[in-house]
Amino acid sequence: MLVIRLQRTGRRNLATYRIVVAEKSAAVKKKIVEAVGHYLPTQTPKVLEANQERITYWISQGAQPSPTAASLLKSLGMKDMDKYMTKPNKKGKKKKATEEAAA
Repeated sequence: MLVIRLQRTGRRNLATYRIVVAEKSAAVKKKIVEAVGHYLPTQTPKVLEANQERITYWISQGAQPSPTAASLLKSLGMKDMDKYMTKPNKKGKKKKATEEAAA
């Protein structure tokens, strides 16, 4: 399965990221299929550039963006990214929900 995710580059304390299409089981810093953009969060203002045509193509081929990549792409103006963004699952909520259901 293909995934669109961030690949960290840059030196220590100066992070830069590539937006890449890669196999999900592949290591983060290893072989990628295609680099489709970059994100520079340490610059002022933050720089986010992505080839939206290629991202749309890869999504049509079955690639799924990671939640972080989806939120960045949504801020860039891409549509239908909400379904790929998941909320973090907190440990306490699951336990409380089962207790309330039992009561």
